[in-house]
Amino acid sequence: MRVSPLIKFARYSALLVGMIYGKKRYDYLQPIAAEEKRMEAEEKAKHEEAARFAKEIAAANEDTILK
Repeated sequence: MRVSPLIKFARYSALLVGMIYGKKRYDYLQPIAAEEKRMEAEEKAKHEEAARFAKEIAAANEDTILK
């Protein structure tokens, strides 16, 4: 059975349009995701620093001669 040239053209056109749309959407979302990832890394670093500081304070409070 032969497929109509019009149907073939429509299928490949839809494929091409979808690929172009996907590339544009990816290019649009990529900087946003990179910024979010950078902000999450900063928040994680701040949280780890606060946890380290709290651990140092707890260790300093344990080492007293008044026990």
